[in-house]
Amino acid sequence: MTSALATELAGSGVAGVPAVRLRALRKEFGDVVAVADIDLDIFDGEFLTLLGPSGSGKTTVLRMIAGFELPTSGRIELAGADVSQRPPFQRDVNTVFQDYALFPHFDVRTNVEYGLRVKKVAKSERKERTDAALASVRLEEYGGRRPSQLSGGQRQRVALARALVNRPRVLLLDEPLGALDLKLREQMQVELKAIQRDVGITFVFVTHDQDEALTMSDRIAVFNNGRIEQIGSPADVYERPATEFVAGFVGTSNLLRGESAQSIIGRPGVFSIRPEKIRLVAESDGIDADEHSAVGVVREVVYVGDATRFVVGLDAGAELVALRQNLETSSMQVNEYRDRRIKLVWRREHEFQIG
Repeated sequence: MTSALATELAGSGVAGVPAVRLRALRKEFGDVVAVADIDLDIFDGEFLTLLGPSGSGKTTVLRMIAGFELPTSGRIELAGADVSQRPPFQRDVNTVFQDYALFPHFDVRTNVEYGLRVKKVAKSERKERTDAALASVRLEEYGGRRPSQLSGGQRQRVALARALVNRPRVLLLDEPLGALDLKLREQMQVELKAIQRDVGITFVFVTHDQDEALTMSDRIAVFNNGRIEQIGSPADVYERPATEFVAGFVGTSNLLRGESAQSIIGRPGVFSIRPEKIRLVAESDGIDADEHSAVGVVREVVYVGDATRFVVGLDAGAELVALRQNLETSSMQVNEYRDRRIKLVWRREHEFQIG
């Protein structure tokens, strides 16, 4: 990122005041409550992801921050100022959409500087700011190309540059990588986080992709039925899920409950154990004092190249999934585990009680 853009954006926040503050924010569409009285502080310079399934309220929250939807009740503050009823053009935010919304008949430079032209920014300043924005997304040499001459990832970066050139306090991203293929999406996840870190402004990112959220975010807010079920760092949300929904939605998790939990763990409750924390051993093998174990039969073997998932029906009545890296095994070798009795072992510190 160029020093010009970084310097311009640095220090744009108000000391001690969140970049975005939501209080009792609610949105109703007729009888449907899309967002149910949520409170959320988004800090200056952080990458916050709003994660959840379709219909969970995450996109509606983003649209309310942008001003495309007005709240039924509640308050939206940007750097301490109440913008709840302001139109989008009076809010210091920009939005990047999934479809990029580039002008196909304009070249890259004209696309990026378009908003500055509308604002009647002087030509010399337009050039300086456009150069800085293109440099920030590593497209300095592409200014003369049309969008049709760019890859999907390059078009996404043009859309980012067009948003950054306006120097917003907050950048809102509505599933911007959803149209990309898997490999390009994974590459853009790394690039987008690097751009955010270099630019230093607040990114609010909406996605339903758990891997994407875990890869990119400083914090994740997990949405379900219009409410935030949990907010925390990727490690907090993944390793210490606050609810059964979070445990099941963010990654793959095993849940032990009821008589199965009492039998295996020795106390009642609901416990989350991630598949990669579990190892497979022979039924006769012993365990250490700081471990728990359960025996059962391998019902299914799912070979996915770099790893294999083993679905095990336990004698205690539950079902657990264990994940093992394929360091020295082939698909034929792992398939031999099907219908075999085995023991699953995990460290007690890796079982997290929910609630």
